[in-house]
Amino acid sequence: MNKKSVDTNLKAFIFDVDGTLSDTERDGHRVAFNLAFEEYGMDWHWSVETYGELLAVTGGKERMKFYVEKFLDEDKVPEGIEAKIPELHAAKTRHYTELLSTGAIPLRPGVERLIDEARQRGYRLAIATTTTPENVTVLLTHTLGAESIDWFDVIAAGDIVPAKKPAPDIYQYALDEMKLSADECIAFEDSENGIKSSAGANLCTIITINDYTQNHDFTDACIVLDQMGEADQPFSVISGSSTDATFLDCDLVSKLHQQTINR
Repeated sequence: MNKKSVDTNLKAFIFDVDGTLSDTERDGHRVAFNLAFEEYGMDWHWSVETYGELLAVTGGKERMKFYVEKFLDEDKVPEGIEAKIPELHAAKTRHYTELLSTGAIPLRPGVERLIDEARQRGYRLAIATTTTPENVTVLLTHTLGAESIDWFDVIAAGDIVPAKKPAPDIYQYALDEMKLSADECIAFEDSENGIKSSAGANLCTIITINDYTQNHDFTDACIVLDQMGEADQPFSVISGSSTDATFLDCDLVSKLHQQTINR
């Protein structure tokens, strides 16, 4: 952190999407990939365990390329697969948005409450994610309502930058678009690749883990929680200090931000 910026006020919250706003990976993206493979008559099927390994790579098209390179014997690689991957990814996105439209993938505990409170207090909101813009807008529409898309100053998503997480580019893009410095913002992430990206952009980062990321390295986080929590559903602190707080609200977010930039 820039130690000269000790008096900088927190102005914006920047959220990752998959795994942070919603548990989309295991029962959303993974299922959609398998439906796309089935649609195209392929014998690929990603189990929960396999998908956990594939999450080492960010981006759906990149994940399929990684699967071909690291999981398949050379004689099992479908002919012309590299050219087909964008088409497969488009089919996967279609299946994913259909799953979201059913309401089968809700927001994680505390997410809606924190976003509502942040808006009421005048904080600016942004998104920085490797998933496609369409996936973001469909998730927001079916959880917070179509009007929620306009709550976010910036939705930095997908291929808007060439280097995806763990590169810091997507966060730097969001900062540039909002014309804010890293010391004026705080990031919300769930994975090691995510915090490498946010920390690479010098952002104080709050982590809420999930089943896939519970053993990741979050050394650079200002706090690591199992979830954001609710008044009747307290979070568990895995690393760091929440003082007396039992759920993540704007007061705790601001306190964590100030502690970090004053180090």
